[in-house]
Amino acid sequence: MTLFLGLGIAGIVLLVLALVFDGVLEGLFDGAGVLDGLFDGLLSLPVVAGFVSMFGFTGVLVLGTTGLGVGPATVVGVGTGAGAGWLTWRFSRALMRDEPAVTPRGDDLVGSSGSVVTAIPADGYGEVLLYLAGQPVKYAAKSAAPVARGAEIWVEETLSPTSVTVRPVTR
Repeated sequence: MTLFLGLGIAGIVLLVLALVFDGVLEGLFDGAGVLDGLFDGLLSLPVVAGFVSMFGFTGVLVLGTTGLGVGPATVVGVGTGAGAGWLTWRFSRALMRDEPAVTPRGDDLVGSSGSVVTAIPADGYGEVLLYLAGQPVKYAAKSAAPVARGAEIWVEETLSPTSVTVRPVTR
């Protein structure tokens, strides 16, 4: 029973080490030819830690609650350990598959509203404050008609990565 309990505790310690030293084992064997990529899947530290701890604690439970011997406790422990390792591997793959958000582009500004920061003359540029992906960004702005400071505007066209054509909002 002590051996199983020791394995369960060792698995928990290994899991804590895997969380603290994330990727160290993978980094040690990085580019080792035949071992390349081996520690990224089923032999990653979290998977091994899940297997060892579940194997040990299940062995303790089987020995402590039933009259079965070490052999059946080992078989049941290996089965539940393999299940815990497989679930850990699937869960980590699901977490790693997270897709990044789409990067905002200047064309995403067309049709958005903003406000004039620096007045826009009829023959030149002023500045407008727009929100791109939720972040306030100042752009150089051009308009067919003069627009006063503080006026609400709509973006009609993106001229360059830093400038837009706008029109005043009429209500």
